Amino acid sequence: MLDRLAALLRHYPVEARLIHAGRFCREQAYTEATGYLHVLRAGSIHVRSDVHDSWTVSEPTLIFYPAQARHVFVSTDDCHTDLFCATVGLGQGELNPLVRALPRVITRPLLAVPSISATLDLLIDEATGAHCGWQAAADRLFEIVLIQLLRHLMDEGQMHTGLLAGLSDPRLAKAITAVHESPASPWGLETMASAAGMSRARFAAHFHAVVGEPPGQFLSRWRTGVACTLLRRGKPVSVVANEVGYGSATALGRAFRAHLACSPREWLGRQRV
Repeated sequence: MLDRLAALLRHYPVEARLIHAGRFCREQAYTEATGYLHVLRAGSIHVRSDVHDSWTVSEPTLIFYPAQARHVFVSTDDCHTDLFCATVGLGQGELNPLVRALPRVITRPLLAVPSISATLDLLIDEATGAHCGWQAAADRLFEIVLIQLLRHLMDEGQMHTGLLAGLSDPRLAKAITAVHESPASPWGLETMASAAGMSRARFAAHFHAVVGEPPGQFLSRWRTGVACTLLRRGKPVSVVANEVGYGSATALGRAFRAHLACSPREWLGRQRV
């Protein structure tokens, strides 16, 4: 069975940290340079943000901000609100193709995502109980909820452009997943089209329309992002260049300058500051 998320999550692992569990009866601003995943289990909140219109949420709902976006929650029902919140990271921030592809905020009523209910039950039990290791368990369960939400977004077919839209397309998913799994392979338009079972011209046009960028640019951006992950793990530039499909450190440097406006070593130095 084709796992459309396996390689993506291997190179860009999700991370979560529970920051609130239970009763919510105040105003709270969320301003950290990270994403957030909120689970409203009961009650009602008013949501304000600079990146979307204000609205009131009055049914159990998932609220997901993939990247940094200042937002404010205000309880509107006299402390009867039951809210669970976590900071989340999708790995490498803006370099992650998921972060670039997703809207600034995603909301789904819990009734519309029944596949998450069992995980949420475990999460609530860990977050509100007095079990040893509850924080670590709750963090991991929030990560699972996030993965299940990404799976749901692909399966419902409501993402019309970007990476998840490409992974929702049966033909494009084969090519995208193959590239994700093996960035060092000698990919070209011909081989990517072959993986999708399409002609070159049809593949190129369909890929651009669905994913939002040409196949070659997608490939180069993916290789650069994977290279960043490997550099942060301590691998030398020359080794990384080979592992992501560039024949030399010079070629990798050209890709970095195209996508990040700096050399690999300059980029790595910025991460250490």
